[in-house]
Amino acid sequence: MNNFLNKAIEIASSYDVSTPVNGLVLYSVSFLPSKENREKAFQFVKEHKATMTIENTACGSKLLEIGLNEKNNGLTEDEISLVWEIASKRMIEKASGEITAFVDGADARSIFCKVELINILKNPLITAINNEEKHTFASKYFKPVFE
Repeated sequence: MNNFLNKAIEIASSYDVSTPVNGLVLYSVSFLPSKENREKAFQFVKEHKATMTIENTACGSKLLEIGLNEKNNGLTEDEISLVWEIASKRMIEKASGEITAFVDGADARSIFCKVELINILKNPLITAINNEEKHTFASKYFKPVFE
């Protein structure tokens, strides 16, 4: 494993991923043809000051600062995804209240489906996604993920 990947994993594993109660905003863009969900999430955060995406946490901010999402960082897409998966899982485990999610068309291979949604359902402190009880939301919109 290269030094950059080790550093990124260390940051993803240890930096603060806290978000306010009812303030976590998620999005899914993996395997989708556009970044529309991310753009909507960022706009939502801009308009709702008590909300945050992973990039707004100390962890996400540091990962971006070191260049995790830059094309020439020497990591494969799978390695970059691994780092974000580690940080995302920790963030979901600490989250509470209602989550806002921009996940239209989310692919079953995405971090949202593979990591975040599964851990949202396990976290008793998270109650809802997009004003809908979390299990109802998951079964209604992401049933294929759980079959």
